[in-house]
This record gives sequence, C-alpha cells and structure tokens, in this order.
Amino acid sequence: MENNQTKSGISRQRFLQQTAMAGAAVLLANLESFAITTVDKKLRVALIGCGSVSNRYLPQLLSSKMIEVVSLCDIKYERAVVQNKQYNVNAQTYPHIDKMLAGVPFDMMVTTTDMQMHGELNKKAIMAGKHVWSEKPMANTYAEGKALLDLAKSKKLRLWGAPAVVNSPQFAFMSKQIQEGKLGRVAAAHGQYGHTGPTWSAFFYEKGGGSMPDLGVYNMATLTGLLGPARAVMAMTSIVNPERTVDDKGKIKVQAEDNAQILLEHDKGVISHVMCGFNYFDPHGHEAGTQSLHSIQIYGDKANMRLIGYDWETNGVMMDDSWTEPARLMSTDKAGYEWQEGARVTGESIITGVEPKINVEHALHVLEIIEAARKSSATGMKVKLKSKFPFPVVK
Repeated sequence: MENNQTKSGISRQRFLQQTAMAGAAVLLANLESFAITTVDKKLRVALIGCGSVSNRYLPQLLSSKMIEVVSLCDIKYERAVVQNKQYNVNAQTYPHIDKMLAGVPFDMMVTTTDMQMHGELNKKAIMAGKHVWSEKPMANTYAEGKALLDLAKSKKLRLWGAPAVVNSPQFAFMSKQIQEGKLGRVAAAHGQYGHTGPTWSAFFYEKGGGSMPDLGVYNMATLTGLLGPARAVMAMTSIVNPERTVDDKGKIKVQAEDNAQILLEHDKGVISHVMCGFNYFDPHGHEAGTQSLHSIQIYGDKANMRLIGYDWETNGVMMDDSWTEPARLMSTDKAGYEWQEGARVTGESIITGVEPKINVEHALHVLEIIEAARKSSATGMKVKLKSKFPFPVVK
C-alpha cells in the first residue's frame, strides 16, 4: 500500500479516486433503494443518551420535516422523561436499549451516550435492523468499528459517525482553494483544540476516553478531509493531571490521555499536526461564535489559509496570499451549519436518497488514527495505517 504505483501502473492517487467513486456509487444505490420505500414517510428516529449532548441534537432532529423522534432512552430513566417533556417530543421513553428495541418501531438510532458504550449499543441497533448515527467515536477500537461497518453493509443498513465538520461552508471553501491550486504546493498543516476539561462526567478520563476521541477527532477529520487520508502516524501522549474531580464520581484517577501531539503523514510529502488536551486555558471554551483566533492552518508555497473559530464552529477563513497586501477574511457565511446537524443531515439523506458529505469510512479512518497514535506513543515507533475513505470530500 506504500507504493506510488499500483500493479497496473496507474497512479496511487488515481487508483484511490476510482476506488472511492465505486464505493460512493454503492452507497448511493443503497440510499436510493431505501428512499424509494420511504416516499411520503418520515424517518422514525430513536435517541439513546439523554445527557448534555441531547440538548443540541434534539432541536436539530425536531426541526426536520422528514424526521419524527419516536423514542428516547437513558439508563438514568428520569433524564429521558425530562427531555421528552422539555422539548415536547411526544416520544415513548425507555430505561434500556433492549426495551427500546422491543418497543415502538423506528428506523434509525442516534447514539449520544458515554463514548465507551457506543460500539456495544451501535451493534445492538444494527443487529436489530436499524440505521445508526453515532456520536464520536462510533466504537472503541478500529477493529470494532470495521466490524460494525461490515455488519451494517451485510444488512444493507447505513452507519455514520460524528463529527460533521465536512459540512461547513468554510471546509468546502478551503477544500476548493487547495484543489484549484490557490495555495501552490501544499506542505504542512496544523490543528489545535483544547480546554481545561469537562467536569460533568468521569467517562472522559476513564479507559476508552481521552482528549483524542473527544477533542482531537475534530481536527483529525478536518485535516484528513482537506489533505487526504493519512498514511502513517507518529505521536506522543501523556497524562498531565493525574487526578480530576467530576460531578458524577467525585475525585477520580485519570486513565486516558489528557494531552496529545499527533503527526500525520499524507500523500505527496504533506505532513500535518494535531494538538489537543484537557489542560489548555481557553476563555472561549465551548462557545466560539465571537472567536477571531484560528484553529486550523494550511501552508502552501503560494499562500496559507487560517480557519477562524473552531472547525466545528466556523467563523470564516483568512487567506494570506500576497507579499504586499494584508490577509483577507473570506467565506464568513455559515449557511446555517451547526456541529450537531450530523444526525439530521444523514437521517434526511435516507429519505431523499442524496448522499451526504459525511462518510462512515472517514470516521473509521479517524478512529484508526487515534488508536495508532496511542500505539506510537507507547512504542516510540511510526505506525502505518490501512484505512481509506472517498477523497476528495468536496467535489
């Protein structure tokens, strides 16, 4: 897989493009076949995990004319009841996924639980014949995620995983600038995202948690989405703060990385870098609506671009392409993009048959990067990757 030429002599890039096109055609055919059976019907959605993230997801799902939220589930049952009332969902509520799967019929499950549970819950839903949108990560390991995808395909079901950063107009703008050669020969890129760490739950710091699947996942998705799949990873991770005090368990020992630096090797000699952690002072926190600083930067030999705000909450792109003129702020229109729109957008795609930009193989690739980064940090070695996804994301 490391050779630049395939056995037939075509370029590696062309080979990957042809493979991606073939995969996209299969996915589109699956969507179209399902859409035919759902004409004039709404997609029935069940949401599992009625904690903080559901406050973002539910308004998006309820805003869609193509989607009906029919079930809410949480192991802390009262949370499902509260969300059902707060958002006037008029759904059935359940204390366990097994009861939900045996309850009112639905087409797609949206998973917003503790991240360590995603793989197990997503598998149960797929086994029961449901499409799945999963908050990140969609599984705890690359092998588990790949098995989920294979299972979904075998049942002609759709599986998607957050984040939805490729949906923003700013991502599309940056992708087009690169494809049109506006940056010249691209060499390097950087992404950063961090804060001082969540306090509402211990799962962020327990085994299977960490700053990479919670924070770094956004930059990894953005940089690979712009520069293409990573071929290899080198990384260093650490635990800076060995103890945390959280709302649900009090003082706990931190088991997952709260500080990470990741190098990604892409095709054509391009190298990108991601830094993420739970020890970064950032007065903006989770609100970036007024942020003027950049979180993503792409360097070429003719220009560089800086994504203002976060890649999940974009405010524009600074284009620096002149030796004499100041950088220009461009692509400031968000066009309604919100990071929590992924479940709605993919759910609507099942009804319309129009393939979304969000691609499960991209999410799976990011999951492999996270796992490879941990292996690289533990061994001090460069770790080669095997997963790919349809590229470019924006045509």
